[in-house]
Amino acid sequence: MAETALLYFERERKAALDLAHLAKLSPKLIARHDFPDGEMKLRLHANLSHRAVLFHTLDHPNEKLIELLFAAKTARRLGAHHLTLVSPYLAYMRQDIAFEAGEAISQRIIGDLIASLFDAVITVDPHLHRTSNLKEAIPVEQALVLSAAPLLGGLAAKQRPNPFLIGPDEESAQWVAQAALSNRLDYAVAHKIRRGDKSVEITLPLINVKDRHVVILDDIASSGNTLARAAERLYAAGAITVDVAVTHALFNGDAIEIITQAGIQEIWSTDCIAHPSNVVSVLPDIAQALSSLI
Repeated sequence: MAETALLYFERERKAALDLAHLAKLSPKLIARHDFPDGEMKLRLHANLSHRAVLFHTLDHPNEKLIELLFAAKTARRLGAHHLTLVSPYLAYMRQDIAFEAGEAISQRIIGDLIASLFDAVITVDPHLHRTSNLKEAIPVEQALVLSAAPLLGGLAAKQRPNPFLIGPDEESAQWVAQAALSNRLDYAVAHKIRRGDKSVEITLPLINVKDRHVVILDDIASSGNTLARAAERLYAAGAITVDVAVTHALFNGDAIEIITQAGIQEIWSTDCIAHPSNVVSVLPDIAQALSSLI
């Protein structure tokens, strides 16, 4: 019987090979050729077994979604009747309603696209707001959500003495609560008002962080402005140190500079998205989840 293939792209080679080893899958590189006009050509392993897994984390999504479409359709044609998408970071999950008339509801559009291509999806800490579960966003037969929050909370507890965990906004409450409760740490959630993509206001709850080591914990770090404004408030309230623990290390543009200028000392992230700050691996948890599907 043919081994289950783990299909992957060159830019994600290390994570894919590590996952293939942990999950006992057969890694198969998807070759990509770029034409001068910007179009791409993909080539998959010619013979696939009944089941196959595609590993593709969706940072820089506009390009990667085309890769996803081409790869999934081709895998079906080559014999994969059951396809699982392992996407540690799912893009386009935040826009779940139309805030203004005429807006595209990207979560619904991308969710339906993924559901049309795959039978199962595994992801980590998806950025869902008003959507109650992943299957509502991506209507596939099996939709598994893993969380890195307990792992990040455990790391914070090892790195700082009795750290106080802070969620920078109400949306982070689910993750900071998981991290704190699983590691018996104090925690609270701040309030955020967003004025624009790079302009936010942070208000701390009534907490005492004087002479405490504080770790800001969230699912995504993008522009760095939310983290920076939260750090400024925490230092003003008497925190000794402020660090960041995040599942998805997007850190676009000058985000790292913005964060460090605000006094944040350490940045810890998972390997959902490859970044120099990666210190926690979610791959063992993904491998275990795959074992329940394959």
